[in-house]
Amino acid sequence: MRNHELLKYGGLATQIIVTLGVTIFIGIKIDKQTNLKFPIATISLPLLVLISIFWKVYKDSTKK
Repeated sequence: MRNHELLKYGGLATQIIVTLGVTIFIGIKIDKQTNLKFPIATISLPLLVLISIFWKVYKDSTKK
């Protein structure tokens, strides 16, 4: 049981780190193409991903 929980949360942490890295990379590319002074895509994309991941975790944890 303990090992299963460790793998579950380890997988979630890996998913969050990789997803944030990809969205930050995409946000930087979008901001460079649009030539905005404020990096709105670099900030908003990872924020939206974090909100959606935490919403999914909340929904999964309250199903029981």
